[in-house]
Amino acid sequence: MLKIYNTLNRAKQDFVPLMPGSVKIYVCGMTVYDYCHLGHARVLVVFDTVVRWFKSIGYDVTYVRNITDIDDKIIKRAIENGEPFEALTDRFIQAMDEDAAALGVLKPSFEPRATQYIKKMIAMIATLVEKKLAYPADNGDVYYSVHNFSGYGKLSGKALEDLRAGERVEVDQHKKDPLDFVLWKAAKPEEPHWDSPWGRGRPGWHIECSAMCAHYLGEHFDIHGGGQDLQFPHHENEIAQSEGAHDHPFVNYWMHNGFVRVDNEKMSKSLGNFFTVREILKKFQPEVVRFFILRAHYRSPLNYSDHHLNDAKSALDRLYTALNGVDTNDDVDWESAEAQSFAGAMNDDFNTSEAVAVLFVLASEVNKTGSTQKATLLKQLGEKLGLLQQNPQDYLQQSIDVKGEGQMTSESIEQLVCERLDARENGNYAEADNIRNQLLEAGVVLEDGAKGTTWRRQ
Repeated sequence: MLKIYNTLNRAKQDFVPLMPGSVKIYVCGMTVYDYCHLGHARVLVVFDTVVRWFKSIGYDVTYVRNITDIDDKIIKRAIENGEPFEALTDRFIQAMDEDAAALGVLKPSFEPRATQYIKKMIAMIATLVEKKLAYPADNGDVYYSVHNFSGYGKLSGKALEDLRAGERVEVDQHKKDPLDFVLWKAAKPEEPHWDSPWGRGRPGWHIECSAMCAHYLGEHFDIHGGGQDLQFPHHENEIAQSEGAHDHPFVNYWMHNGFVRVDNEKMSKSLGNFFTVREILKKFQPEVVRFFILRAHYRSPLNYSDHHLNDAKSALDRLYTALNGVDTNDDVDWESAEAQSFAGAMNDDFNTSEAVAVLFVLASEVNKTGSTQKATLLKQLGEKLGLLQQNPQDYLQQSIDVKGEGQMTSESIEQLVCERLDARENGNYAEADNIRNQLLEAGVVLEDGAKGTTWRRQ
């Protein structure tokens, strides 16, 4: 039985889908005004892996990951650049797609843009106004009245009284309560806008997800996910909007991945300690980055450093080295201890950390016995995590020129390997050792085995 840690109930629970054999998932995606950073990459990779596992155990998956393509940051950046906001968002959507593809992230079933669903947002806001859960203010904005929704705070565990006492809340004289949040924002001059019953404006951030969830997955669905930072207020506000509008439960299971940290501080643009995916991929292979993310349980903090990425590379190298030169087209025993342990880990709240440990058990078996059955199982289990699908030799011989100084070509390496072989066959072991050291200084490791000499880059 698959168990999921449900943020709503603060406990692991058996997963029981609303429709047998089917699962509907919504994940809050990117606000596209800049390149994706490692925090975004973690969301992309974590929920891609969740979707892969659901599919592997037989579920029909509908996966929606939205794109926020209108908000204050987007407008500000477009004005700074002197370009239409649509040109800005199109450019960064393309960049996001490129980054996601590099990390082995499969496309979701649907990837709606907020600007495509303004009419549905307006209709939901109108319903909330009619039910006295929202009110138009004299400045042209429309606000949600949190006091009128009895369940507010159930996801985050925050009571309204505590929020008023302890939270920093924006002071706005147009609100009835400082905790009320905006559903519709009156347009300022020269800003993008849409017509509404309350005048020209644009939607608030929270309402877009409620409207798009309902459109693609219905008013009540299985799983809603996102980063831990979205738990409050964004997801709390989604619940208030959706349950307030529809008068029944919104989502059964809430999943939140942990923060990415740099030197044990939360990674953020305000601290200046964030790294874009593109920056990281100049130094590390994409699969290494994916592996680094999956080595940690999705709810745990993920501490970024070059040291940790280098360690992840060395570990992934060991898995590929075990597969190198071994047939991986044998039959698989899915009842084996390793396969069962892997499934047990993934069914325990998607524990990729324990699942990865099983891969190393298999790699050890392959190294000891050369078992093609174990090697095939290793590759197929890796696929469920989006790993180990490259040709091992191609992976091990990939080159990233971090310092920009130029690296030894594959042809040059092969030539030196042949020269070393000739030296050994002629008994010139000093020359053979010299060539090995020369290659090692160039970041190339030689490995002598029964099938000859192979090489990989450090």
